[in-house]
Amino acid sequence: MVLLQEFLTRQASDHPIAPAVRMGPEYLEYGELERVSNRIARLLRHLGAKRHDRVCLFLPKSPMTVAAMLGTLKADCVYVPMDLASPPLRMGKIVAAADPAFAFVKGDTGSKHVEALRDGPLRDVEIISVDDIDLTTSDSDPLVYENSADDPAHILFTSGSTGDPKGVVVTHANVASFVQWANAYFGIAQSDKLSGHPPFHFDLSTFDIYGSLAAGAELHLVPPEANLLPHELASFIRRSELTQWFSVPSTMAYMA
Repeated sequence: MVLLQEFLTRQASDHPIAPAVRMGPEYLEYGELERVSNRIARLLRHLGAKRHDRVCLFLPKSPMTVAAMLGTLKADCVYVPMDLASPPLRMGKIVAAADPAFAFVKGDTGSKHVEALRDGPLRDVEIISVDDIDLTTSDSDPLVYENSADDPAHILFTSGSTGDPKGVVVTHANVASFVQWANAYFGIAQSDKLSGHPPFHFDLSTFDIYGSLAAGAELHLVPPEANLLPHELASFIRRSELTQWFSVPSTMAYMA
């Protein structure tokens, strides 16, 4: 069973200039995504990241966030996607439960949330701004991994209907097994263009990201603001020339 980041490495070797992930004008080819994620991984290791360290992602939906996820995995760490729309109290509970060693932020939104938690659960956490990472000069060669497929890849937190958010630990093998089944069942191929509709802290996004990477397909991230406009979602499907759409059924009913 492969590690999830190895999906990317294989595709980057075979199809380096094929588009990997796109959102509006911003996109990364497979070779670029491989190099950027390697540099992020090396930065984490340089800062002292250890196997199984948790990394909270206070990042908006974007190709760079996908790179941060993969870079975290390549450093043998575990990423925790944060819902930037959550109130500080809920965020604080998630951070306290995750007990991260590092947190990635970008722009004013992520920084604002981090500052609100700076005197609490983020007190001893190394904060890294992706805007400040030099992605042009750092070593981008592949890394040697200590993790196995049974190690955790990410932690997704439930809605917390019983009171507090509960973290679900998802291993590399969990995701790889699902992707192997789903890609075969839906016939995902390199020529496909897949939607990335849900936010990254929602479990449906797991298929979008790793199903695309495993097949060498092109992932089109749906802007969050488009979810409020059903005609814009339909227009997004046409503009992006999507061949696969994956979302909760209510989204399709909303468009209809």
